[in-house]
Amino acid sequence: MDKVVASAREAVADIPDGAVLAVGGFGLCGVPFQLIDALLEQGASGLTTISNNCGVDDQALGVLLYAGRITKTISSFVGGNKELARLYLSGELEVELTPQGSLAERLRAGGTGIPAFYTPTGVGTLVADGGIPVRYDADGNVVATSAPKEVRRFGDQEFVLETALTADYGLVRAAVGDRQGNLVFHESARNFNPLAGMAAAITIAEVEELVEPGEILPEAVHLPGVFVQRVVVVGSEGKKIEKRTTRPRPGSATPAGAGTDGTQEA
Repeated sequence: MDKVVASAREAVADIPDGAVLAVGGFGLCGVPFQLIDALLEQGASGLTTISNNCGVDDQALGVLLYAGRITKTISSFVGGNKELARLYLSGELEVELTPQGSLAERLRAGGTGIPAFYTPTGVGTLVADGGIPVRYDADGNVVATSAPKEVRRFGDQEFVLETALTADYGLVRAAVGDRQGNLVFHESARNFNPLAGMAAAITIAEVEELVEPGEILPEAVHLPGVFVQRVVVVGSEGKKIEKRTTRPRPGSATPAGAGTDGTQEA
């Protein structure tokens, strides 16, 4: 039952070309940076990623984008990544846009064996009616669009049918994990991480702190070890902040490098 592996490199060694990955994180919060960097070094290509956003420029999943390793992304937000926009509009990347709550529920449904569900989100829009550009060609012409989805009325309201999402591998980052794979996520890092871990056939968790089985109270577990196949200890170093905004304390000078309003980007 000891699921600890020696390194991130070893943990991702068997991820093949063309794999579908569910990746935790939101912006740069809760992102499994070391597993992503190890996968970059490993060389797998033709990847499909399922994540809230596909990295932030050349950070997080962005490193795989810049290296040309991702051919499709299923995401809810792609506006923070200039390279993604370039690849998408030049026909090098397929993009499936999904409302954020629907994306989360599609992953949860995949993890619990529910094939599809109805939601009011997207009714009356291109999400339900179809027509969202999925792929462009090299000349900027739309060559593939999203298909219409089933819409059904329950009572006095219409709902659109969304299908579950599953993945070959899940990459997640936890604050604490034990040797059996039980995981605890810190505050807002508990965003897409448990869902990405649930939806994958093989889930790999990088953890900041490793504890022994029994040290995590059962009611404190956010993702049970039954969903996790590999654990790698990475420590707390290397975490990144997407945008840092500060202001001087009363009576202190404006921090070096900050504007008069105290804003400062990391």
